[in-house]
Amino acid sequence: MKYETTERFTFPQQHFRTLTLIEACLAHRVQKFVFSSSCAVFGVPDSTPIAKSASKHPANPYGQSKLQTEIMLDWFHRIHGLRYAVLRYFNAAGAWEGHGEHHDPESHLIPNVLRAALGTAGPVPIYGTDYPTPDGTCIRDFIHIYDLAVAHLQVLQALDHSGLLNYNLGIGTGSSIREVIAAAARVSGKSVPSVDSPRRPGDPPVLVASSDKIRRELSWSPQFATLDSILQSAWQWHSTHPAVARNK
Repeated sequence: MKYETTERFTFPQQHFRTLTLIEACLAHRVQKFVFSSSCAVFGVPDSTPIAKSASKHPANPYGQSKLQTEIMLDWFHRIHGLRYAVLRYFNAAGAWEGHGEHHDPESHLIPNVLRAALGTAGPVPIYGTDYPTPDGTCIRDFIHIYDLAVAHLQVLQALDHSGLLNYNLGIGTGSSIREVIAAAARVSGKSVPSVDSPRRPGDPPVLVASSDKIRRELSWSPQFATLDSILQSAWQWHSTHPAVARNK
């Protein structure tokens, strides 16, 4: 990994670029900054659901990179008065107004589950079946992209009256990998083949959000409050974009 060094910090190149962006915002008198962070900053949590104040021990480089940016923003708030908000997504999913989830290569669970249902991809790999959960697979909290967008607008407005805001964003209900596969079969009406695979390093057994703080302070409430409703929106998009679903 390439590192950049300045008189202020020594850190990976991507953090240098983030620092440059924040400094450019200050130079151009941008007064409010909303950062899309991640539940990965918590690593393996001490308890669930995960509160905003939970200790942060990232278990993978992605989580560490998000935490580093949170730390940078905090220092810019202290030193320069930058108003900022941190929104820690749990697992963003779903589709809205013709916009769906597509990566090449595809690494996210729900698109791969729906591609398997369509027959445009092979069986869904289940990474780890011996976790300390009811069915042995990881449990995750999914949140719809529409509800994330609404939260961004609300915190941007709230920063007019607050110096910093930190919120976790999830629906507060965890679903195991096997439960996601079963829900996809239920929503699509199709079978979803899967294959048991070894664990991946850095995958916490359970990640479920406590979003009580943003619900209480900003009256935010998810419109898509169930796994089935999130999957239904994603299925509608994937089933009408089969070429995209094949990564073509």
